[in-house]
Amino acid sequence: MDYSKVLSSTVKSIKPSGIRKFFDLLGDRKDVISLTVGEPDFQTPYHIREVGIESLERGRTYYTSNDGILELRQEICNYRNRRFGLTYNPKKEVIITVGGSEAIDLGVRALVEPGDEVIIPIPAFVCYGPIVELAHGVPVYIETKPEDEFKLTPEALKAAITPKTKLLILPFPNNPTGAVLTRDELKAIADVLRGTDIMVLADEIYGELTYGFKNTPFAAIDGMWERTITVSGFSKSYAMTGWRLGYLCAPQELVSQMHKIHQYAIMCAPTTSQLAAIEAVRNGDADIAMMRDEYDRRRKYILDGLRRIGIDCFEARGAFYVFPHIGGFGLTSEEFCQRLLDEKGVAIVPGTAFGDCGEGYARISYAYSVDHITEALEKMGEFVEELKK
Repeated sequence: MDYSKVLSSTVKSIKPSGIRKFFDLLGDRKDVISLTVGEPDFQTPYHIREVGIESLERGRTYYTSNDGILELRQEICNYRNRRFGLTYNPKKEVIITVGGSEAIDLGVRALVEPGDEVIIPIPAFVCYGPIVELAHGVPVYIETKPEDEFKLTPEALKAAITPKTKLLILPFPNNPTGAVLTRDELKAIADVLRGTDIMVLADEIYGELTYGFKNTPFAAIDGMWERTITVSGFSKSYAMTGWRLGYLCAPQELVSQMHKIHQYAIMCAPTTSQLAAIEAVRNGDADIAMMRDEYDRRRKYILDGLRRIGIDCFEARGAFYVFPHIGGFGLTSEEFCQRLLDEKGVAIVPGTAFGDCGEGYARISYAYSVDHITEALEKMGEFVEELKK
């Protein structure tokens, strides 16, 4: 069998995840200090785990409705109203998904037709471009600039729009840079979109993890609710990565079409995860606050540590990543990260995993303990000193 003749040319043309490529280099090494993974080191809070365990003990292992348990959808609507002042109909404007990634896929596939252009600010999480390509759309990348703190500017957005533009993906707070957009900056983006039919997919999975100010959802900007698909979930804010649960909120006309894709591809999200998530979103505000305060402490600690060893880094204000500049040592990003791993046993992710404009940078996750970060910084300091000789 000649598989090259039967495999989809679109799938064959897509590159594997740059994050996973580097992560796989770690192999079975036990001596590595890894700052690679965007996964909270907290356990899922006990009161949430307890509900999940109880649901299994009671045999609640049945399918749910396609869009998810109505009680969960209602609690999500209550949460978004309580935290952000946004109103959604739980029966018609919410879908519970298998992680935030499925929600992104639903939004793109429901909107994009062959040849449609989708604007994606980069550096950004690795899934957006490939998902657009799988829908036979055309990713249009905007390279955000360090002098703009890696924010999407209205001028850059306006310059990227063409008659073929269908969708803007708005990934803020941002993975990998930690960049955020203030309410005023979001208003400026909204002003560019007014009078167009361009839709927005706002990936706000890190929306609760901002430091020094409260994040503003794009759907909360005047006139933007009706054009916005908001993606969020439970992995980051509630330390529920392995539960694989996300959701989307959008106008009914959009949800009714995304529902069909979800229905045929997934059927429903895991029941145990949904039942635990009801407890999370109903009673987890204090958990969010505790974890956010701890991430903020780690953020300040790692920024100070990087600067102390001679690595420049702008002040990330969201998510749990920093994006330091490592381009001043005569190595490419991949060479820097590979040698750091080989010589010092410290793993970070090359910035190029998130787009070519990430050259000269690296992503470091501070979703790790301070002791873990301290050990990594000490070895990175040794590495930098040796490069200077």
